[in-house]
Amino acid sequence: MNRRTRTALAAVLLLGLTTGPLAATATAAGTASASVPAAQRGPDADALRAGIAGLPDQDATAALIRVGGDGRWTGTAGVRDLRTGAPALSDARFRAGSTTKVVTAALVLQLAAEGKVDLNAPVNTYLPGLVPASFTRPVTVRNLLNFTSGIQAGPSLGDTVADEYPHRFETLPYQDVVTGGLSRGPAFEPGTQQHYGNIDYTILGMLIEKVTGDAYAHQAEVRIFRPVGMTGSSFPAPGDPRIHGPHNRGYQLIDGKPVDVTEWNMTDRFAAGDMISTTRDLERFLFALFRGQVVPEPQLKEMFTVPDVPGATRSAGLERLVVNGKEVWGKTGARPGYHTVIAATRDLSRTLVYSVNSTDAKGDGMKIVQRFGLAAFNR
Repeated sequence: MNRRTRTALAAVLLLGLTTGPLAATATAAGTASASVPAAQRGPDADALRAGIAGLPDQDATAALIRVGGDGRWTGTAGVRDLRTGAPALSDARFRAGSTTKVVTAALVLQLAAEGKVDLNAPVNTYLPGLVPASFTRPVTVRNLLNFTSGIQAGPSLGDTVADEYPHRFETLPYQDVVTGGLSRGPAFEPGTQQHYGNIDYTILGMLIEKVTGDAYAHQAEVRIFRPVGMTGSSFPAPGDPRIHGPHNRGYQLIDGKPVDVTEWNMTDRFAAGDMISTTRDLERFLFALFRGQVVPEPQLKEMFTVPDVPGATRSAGLERLVVNGKEVWGKTGARPGYHTVIAATRDLSRTLVYSVNSTDAKGDGMKIVQRFGLAAFNR
């Protein structure tokens, strides 16, 4: 496809996203490629191909999918940039969102294995005076890891992507987020409920820095990225809104129109959601983690242990799901323009990593998961 044709198709896509269903010619934009294993126990290639067919469309502008375990399938579809219609890059870097929490959990558990952190100890042991007296029961490190701390969310720059968009280049210090959340007092007694949020892992990032005397980003680099071979993974410098290196641009529907949201200052997400990565890197991390090469036993058990509280599904950094009768452990991540999933069966017989340039990445995510993810566990 020449540049003139790609540009014309991108223009059709922009019109379609604005005014209604895409024209048939618009779905030809971008590329789709897939390698299908011959093994009978391999993934459902037909269903996976169907998921990425027709990109870009109303749901997403690009998708990068890697399925592994017993058999392998990879797929890339969509466009890199709506303006040019250039095909999506299979090795693109992207905002990995809350999959960052799995890295943070692994760092804390490494420190626990080294005897530098006691998971049963109050957070104030390592960050003196952080948790105020309004918390009548101590918040432990384990409470932070498994989202049972009771700490409420801190301030943000808006409740929706549309609200946040005008402030996307502003810096909201994560320390202010933590202070604001703690000042609201506990939502519940620590250890009695599970409530997912970013603030627990923001505090864990602070704890990592205090215990090691080093920057969180550098600890992630030397303890996980380098040993695992995650050469495309990094954390932006504070205040830096860019994704450095090759990447597919992210778009969000705002007032029915696709808005480029690629450049965005995510400083406030810190250890809870500021990582930039690739599907290759996250797949390497997933395999190394589940094989005990990142976190040793018995600390690794924390990542596959759900606390005994009503309705709990999350462990240290991961979530337990049952998909097509299979127990799956994984984590989603979402930042404007980018929706990410890492997931696997405990024995690694099936693994999934994807990055989808969703046009509503901060929505409930189920539509994207159902379309691009569940087929990986069909058989």
